[in-house]
Amino acid sequence: TIINLKPQEEWPSGMTLDGLIAEMDKSLQFPGVSNAWTQPIRARIDMLSTGIRTPLGIKVFGKDLAQIEDAAKQIETVLHGVKGTSSAYAERITGGYYLNIDPDRMALARYGLTIGDVQDVITTALGGEAVTTTVEGRERYTVNVRYPRDFRSDPQSIAEQILVPVPSGAMVPLGEMAHISLSQGPSTIRTENAQLATYVYIDIRDIDIGSYVANAQKAINDQIKLPSGVYLVWSGQFEYMQRATAKLKIVVPVTLLIILTLLYLNFGRMTETLIVFLSLPFSLVGGLWLMYWLGFNFSVAVAVGFIALAGVAAQTGVVMVVYLDHAYERIVAVRQAAGQSVTIADLYAAIMEGAVDRVRPKMMTVTAIMAGLLPIMWSHGTGSEVMQRIAVPMLGGMVSSTILTLIVIPAVYALVKRPDHQEAGQ
Repeated sequence: TIINLKPQEEWPSGMTLDGLIAEMDKSLQFPGVSNAWTQPIRARIDMLSTGIRTPLGIKVFGKDLAQIEDAAKQIETVLHGVKGTSSAYAERITGGYYLNIDPDRMALARYGLTIGDVQDVITTALGGEAVTTTVEGRERYTVNVRYPRDFRSDPQSIAEQILVPVPSGAMVPLGEMAHISLSQGPSTIRTENAQLATYVYIDIRDIDIGSYVANAQKAINDQIKLPSGVYLVWSGQFEYMQRATAKLKIVVPVTLLIILTLLYLNFGRMTETLIVFLSLPFSLVGGLWLMYWLGFNFSVAVAVGFIALAGVAAQTGVVMVVYLDHAYERIVAVRQAAGQSVTIADLYAAIMEGAVDRVRPKMMTVTAIMAGLLPIMWSHGTGSEVMQRIAVPMLGGMVSSTILTLIVIPAVYALVKRPDHQEAGQ
């Protein structure tokens, strides 16, 4: 069922999407029906990518349909007790009924019929046969002929009412030449990777996917012993997260290596390069704190925000170190012109000039970046949820990086340059 929402401006004051889902879920409770709330396009993408229609799911694989269905039902029961579960539903795959018509070959031989003759009659009587097409204006409808419903509603009616013509010209009931019965079997047979499979659909609330999966895996391992040959695979958005994590394990180190290489090419010395590199952990502090304050969980969008933050934080550190180097080089040039040696007091004066007197350009850089990110934080349009999670690490990280860069980098710069003067006996 698709529910079309009114514009958010018309919602009651204080109502959020999660609150709306909670109210609908509370009002729509039917025995034997499990609610799962998602967006139509998102559900379609998830279905095409992983086969799971809900945000999270479990694929149960095995060689026997009864075994995997029983395992799926046990998992459903266990998941209802896991914190954060909004709904859990295991597919019922063995609840279907089938009509079996088994021809009696000896009876068919007595009547001079073949199995194909009987099958043709069954196809026409039960399934129907298109005999013509009616044209009504620009519309065309196929006319299908078959036995009335009362003649084909149960095995007994089929056996008595469906008549099969024989070569002698007589009409013989189908029950005289075939055994008709109902049997129970799988309503659907799903296969994946050449194995039988069934799905458990899961919807979660107020918890991140990684934490929920960890808790659910522990509960399943503690309470369920799977039969031999039956195993589980977590799917849905967790499958996306696993793929993204694998890629981030490559992207993040490569990004840090590129930043380190560019810094070294800029300064030409490893000491200044490592000083600037110190601004990266400082930036993480603010990003993590702002995420915690806003209640955001770690996601791919957040990881992208931290990667972007690393480059911006490195730029801020470069501005600081460049000003410190320029101030120190000017004082060294003045002392050499006067035939004097550079003292520790000159070093401290250069640091004060580079770090304190140059606060304005550094703050202008940071302010311009933050001013561009704040509108993203306040947006409420399509895609705003993803963009906010990219902006939050950058906003928090820029605040902490700026404060700590202005305080720590000058102190570290002094510690690095101080041994040169101590060796000179100053």
